[in-house]
Amino acid sequence: MGQCEIVVGKNGALKIFGEFTLKDTEGNILTPPKRPDKNWVSLCRCGDSNNKPFCDGTHKIKGFESEVAAK
Repeated sequence: MGQCEIVVGKNGALKIFGEFTLKDTEGNILTPPKRPDKNWVSLCRCGDSNNKPFCDGTHKIKGFESEVAAK
């Protein structure tokens, strides 16, 4: 498996670029939504997505705020 990169979005999701495997608590593989026009997947950080653990953009409607910066 190749390297992946995870980027924390300002007031938004975690964007994952590259190859990765995402599993639920029982070890079952979660399949991201099909998005042929995108080379990344977004994971929800706000907790309000209707497609958890994947982001559906609900954070924009709910006004989720979180800025993460390296220190």
